[in-house]
Amino acid sequence: MNIKNKPNLLEMVNQLINTPTVSCVSPDIDMSNLPVIELLANWLQPLGFKTEIQYLNDKNKANLIATLGSGSGGLILSGHTDTVPCDESLWSSSPFELTERDNRLYGLGTSDMKSFLALAIEAATHFDAEKFQQPLIILATADEETSMAGAKAIAEAGYPKARFAVIGEPTSLKPIRAHKGMMMEAIRLTGQSGHSSNPDLGHNALEAMHQVIGELMKWREELQAKHKNPFFDIPVPTMNFGHIHGGDNPNRICGSCELQIDIRPLPGMQLDDLRAELKSRLTQLLKNQKIKLETIPLFEGIAAVETPAESELVSICEKLTGHTASSVAFGTEAPFFKQMGIDAVVMGPGSIDQAHQPDEFIELSSINPTVEILKKLIAKFCL
Repeated sequence: MNIKNKPNLLEMVNQLINTPTVSCVSPDIDMSNLPVIELLANWLQPLGFKTEIQYLNDKNKANLIATLGSGSGGLILSGHTDTVPCDESLWSSSPFELTERDNRLYGLGTSDMKSFLALAIEAATHFDAEKFQQPLIILATADEETSMAGAKAIAEAGYPKARFAVIGEPTSLKPIRAHKGMMMEAIRLTGQSGHSSNPDLGHNALEAMHQVIGELMKWREELQAKHKNPFFDIPVPTMNFGHIHGGDNPNRICGSCELQIDIRPLPGMQLDDLRAELKSRLTQLLKNQKIKLETIPLFEGIAAVETPAESELVSICEKLTGHTASSVAFGTEAPFFKQMGIDAVVMGPGSIDQAHQPDEFIELSSINPTVEILKKLIAKFCL
């Protein structure tokens, strides 16, 4: 491979960290990821990769699909290009400068998960592309930390396709073959305000929400009795009551109230089914009351996913790492690969404990083992 124009590994990590790509639901904080997409493309093109920039509806956001070789199988090494926001005042060094100390690399995205993209490129440089029997695809996605827009665009396009995908989220190099889903819903009740001295003057949305919470707690018990999966540390679906706001003054009947909840379903539980049951139960609960009900998805959600233990990719990752594949509670882009018929394993350097934290870091000692594992995966599935 022609690697003359490619920076060395640590310099690639340095440039990625030095290029801020924060994604946030607040437009004044949200950033374009195009500078990182262009960096990656400029490194991959001289290595012989065919690079394609897939622009999203927001033209400031894009995925990069970089392909070496051809065929109907092969391997995707996937990472997201965005990071969460951060409070620079809580960091010991600049989050946007790669800092080496205590045998660690510090910076926003070192663990979650810009470093993985540099490691994937480094692993690819050790191969002669002419010997590939199946393609190697390095995929860099947009907005994983907010809307999953990049992964959704890939799934909707049905492209790129491969037999297997490794998503380099921080798992301390332990293979993950399953995770729970996530949905966040707002439940909005509208009644009628009035003077608190006479309850008959209004319809109290806060009192109605008290009934709603009771019904939801009953539903949660039913879900947890019906659905169990001992493969997960918390083997049942969870429902969290995270935010509530209603009314404006003690001497006014509460005219409106909103509750926001988080549901984490197990594999096999469908988000659409849960949303339909949520609305149906609450509609029935409030049918004889003069309360308007709205259930509003706060975002589309992430499906739960489970790659079979018998998958060849799972087996190979277990052998290479010495760890039995396990599960996690956080969500990833894996369900979008499953939607395309691709077996996916989540596995990368760094720890989820450092993700989204001040002084995020990756251990220097994890760099070479990651490259070696990726090289063996490329050799197995592409040569």
